Amino acid sequence: MTRVTRRYKFAASHRLHSGHFSGEENQALYGKCNNPYGHGHDYVLDVSVSGPVDAASGQVVNIQILDRLVGEQILRDFDHTYLNVDVREFGDVVPTSENIIRVMQDRLQAHWQASFAGEWPRLEKIRLRETKRNTFELAS
Repeated sequence: MTRVTRRYKFAASHRLHSGHFSGEENQALYGKCNNPYGHGHDYVLDVSVSGPVDAASGQVVNIQILDRLVGEQILRDFDHTYLNVDVREFGDVVPTSENIIRVMQDRLQAHWQASFAGEWPRLEKIRLRETKRNTFELAS
């Protein structure tokens, strides 16, 4: 099997704040990320797929189809948005990077078969870099 990783970039803002905690508890848990006005990141998303190399095309994945899927399911709703308000899944869920990457994976998996009929390629993992120090990975 061969793995192909495609990189995407987007900018978004969010506020880490949970209704399950008091203001003081949110501040203690999330620190500066609990800023009432939110804060932003320049995210880097890596989408890794795997499969055999197709004999006819010489490719594991049709990059144009992958780009369209990621564009429609992730970038359109996440790029230059306030995640807490603009992305429906975060109406009741704190948009931590752990939750953001899970939502992204759920969206990709929900539309994978419609984009890639058949057994291959398979979504292997996604990686989200929030900052130079914080990177999150989720295997399928």
